[in-house]
Amino acid sequence: MNTVTRKLLRESGTTFAEEVGVPLKDQPAALFKLLVLADLLSARISSGVAMAAARELFDAGGGTPRGMSGLTWQQRVDALGRGHYVRYDESTATRLGEVARMVQDKYRGDLRRLAAEADHDPGKAAELLREFPGIGPTGVDIFCREAQAMWPWLRPYVDSQVRKGAERVGLPSAPDKLAAQVPAKDLAHLTAALVRVSRDKRLADSVTSS
Repeated sequence: MNTVTRKLLRESGTTFAEEVGVPLKDQPAALFKLLVLADLLSARISSGVAMAAARELFDAGGGTPRGMSGLTWQQRVDALGRGHYVRYDESTATRLGEVARMVQDKYRGDLRRLAAEADHDPGKAAELLREFPGIGPTGVDIFCREAQAMWPWLRPYVDSQVRKGAERVGLPSAPDKLAAQVPAKDLAHLTAALVRVSRDKRLADSVTSS
């Protein structure tokens, strides 16, 4: 592992899920929370606001499909408002209720069944994820980039934001070559760090400075 990679992991390698308190575990609640976070991060809004809104929703009881469905629309709006996710709060509150019901109805509350239905194929998993309201290509990238920590069959998941970050700090952007920079268990952390440096030139400069 080279110096840049070590600095990336040390300084910016916390995944976005971990930053909002979601453990990287192959468990129903953790996977649902990651799906909600991917939905929130997909909007044209800062990642900090999206993560704050996720925390408020989870604290309000929306950390499971049943819990999210059990919140009233107004309770979801209020939680989003506390996280300052106000531009899209009403439509997002509606959509997250639909997502929760779909997870319950189609996957019996457990997104590990999505992995099984996809036959552990990343392309098929992406198609199934896009069936959720609000999850488009960006949401798929966010979910899969972090889920590769729990689902090894997604590795290496390297999207355009990760490639941009890799190029900015002088790492290879080809998925296999980038994955070879770290142990497999650390790839989700490396990709999270590279997304951050893709958006923050000062951070990238600090990582590459001697």
